[in-house]
Amino acid sequence: MSIANCPSALVWDEALAEYDFGPGHPLAPIRVQLAMRLVRAFDLDQGPSVRMLGDIEPVEDAVLERVHAPEYVQAVKDASLIPPVVDLARGLGTSDDPVFPNMHRASARVCAATLAATRSVWTGETTHGVNLAGGLHHAMPDRAAGFCIYNDIAVAIQWMLDQGAQRVAYIDLDVHHGDGVQAAFWNDPRVLTMSIHESPRSLFPGTGDPREVGGPQALGSAVNIALPAGTGDQGWLRALSGVVPELLEAFQPEVIVSQNGVDSHAEDPLAHLALSIDGQRMGFSSVHRWAHRFAGGKLVSVGGGGYEWVDVVPRSWTHVVAETTGRPIDPQTVVPEGYLEFVRESLGRLAPGRMTDGADPWPRPLAQGWNPRDPVDAAVAETRRAVFGYHGLDPDPEAW
Repeated sequence: MSIANCPSALVWDEALAEYDFGPGHPLAPIRVQLAMRLVRAFDLDQGPSVRMLGDIEPVEDAVLERVHAPEYVQAVKDASLIPPVVDLARGLGTSDDPVFPNMHRASARVCAATLAATRSVWTGETTHGVNLAGGLHHAMPDRAAGFCIYNDIAVAIQWMLDQGAQRVAYIDLDVHHGDGVQAAFWNDPRVLTMSIHESPRSLFPGTGDPREVGGPQALGSAVNIALPAGTGDQGWLRALSGVVPELLEAFQPEVIVSQNGVDSHAEDPLAHLALSIDGQRMGFSSVHRWAHRFAGGKLVSVGGGGYEWVDVVPRSWTHVVAETTGRPIDPQTVVPEGYLEFVRESLGRLAPGRMTDGADPWPRPLAQGWNPRDPVDAAVAETRRAVFGYHGLDPDPEAW
């Protein structure tokens, strides 16, 4: 199957912007709105290989309750009322997850959008599906966490399992550990969750240690690469390529789901990694290639974190769409003037003029060997030793 001009479903509905915690909250809907505007400025929503999916209606409670406790779903509904019924024990009404009117409807619609992309891929209508409004990976079965009310990723993966899927691989590129998805499938050997993130010693949610390897019936199904603060493009790409492709080859997934949070960028205000737009783009490209190599091309891509709304998120997520649909954008490409003018007029800011940060990253080749004194290599080695044996793989970094 060709990696270029892949048949893809791109999901967008302006109603998805209703997922809004209010003024001053980092997870503002403008992030996704700007990204979709830039996607359209590059005509990535056009062409015979792209199918736009809109008019998204919220999923029914029964779909949510395949992942979330019914009591929690009811608590979200109660917190959506005016006046709201705040439930701090379930994470509803905290500074991270303040309640807002119609919160249940908005959150269930995000799940529906990710499910629409997933259904398109699973049924074979398209090869890839993208929902930039999704990626709410911190929501737990019984509580909200980290700006996430319902876990749209877990809902979509569970739907595929209910359709008969036996092997689903999840790759989480967000700077924060994909704890909610890991928790949902902790003891399910049908789902391989892989998360590359900043070390829990320095960042929320404080989980994602390499020794977290899955439940007793699914040992090795949870994979965590915990990188030291300050890791940049080369280290991040080396860690990603030093763990993920070997596990994918051993697992042989039927479909890959990727969460593409871009808060790993050096300018992000909520984390401490040091990636560029260019390094992130290479990560998206790698996941796309791995989907074709190991999963028959089937790839579902969602958004996630990213809190530098103007300089980072729109360009990075436009690269997500471009790479995923097999229509990559040359990093030196000039950003369309119409988009730049819109940002100036609506936000009073100057957006970056090119689709690059001017970096030229590359993953340090594994053939150069392993340096146990290098903190990135040490982190990768710890992950390999924790999980590779469960997959019949050689964990020894010297085998790289």
